[in-house]
Amino acid sequence: MERKLRKDARVMWILKSLLVSYVLTGILLLLLAVALYKLELNEKAVSAAIVAIYIVSTLLGGIIIGKFARVRRYLWGLGLGIGYFALLLLITLGVYHTLNGDAANLVTTFILCAGGGMAGGMLS
Repeated sequence: MERKLRKDARVMWILKSLLVSYVLTGILLLLLAVALYKLELNEKAVSAAIVAIYIVSTLLGGIIIGKFARVRRYLWGLGLGIGYFALLLLITLGVYHTLNGDAANLVTTFILCAGGGMAGGMLS
């Protein structure tokens, strides 16, 4: 019985951390859209901002899950980053019905998400 409760708590850690990461992503993307509208940013600046949003969001999620886990925090953060990327990929496939970009962009995004989550776990 106690094991089931501990397993349920771990699932809740992951869900709460992912939720915080995606809420932060939404807020930051909304701010980026306003900045794009007001400041007429170029494509390079927008791409750099999106990369920064991925990193900051997974970093915060990694910090949160690391606080919950207390042991092997970098692995929990890495798992969160991978989960963030997987959900991002599923959303992209659901909306566009295809993957936009090439394999190098996907691998880079995966590394950024996984690395951001792992770094957050280590910082917690």
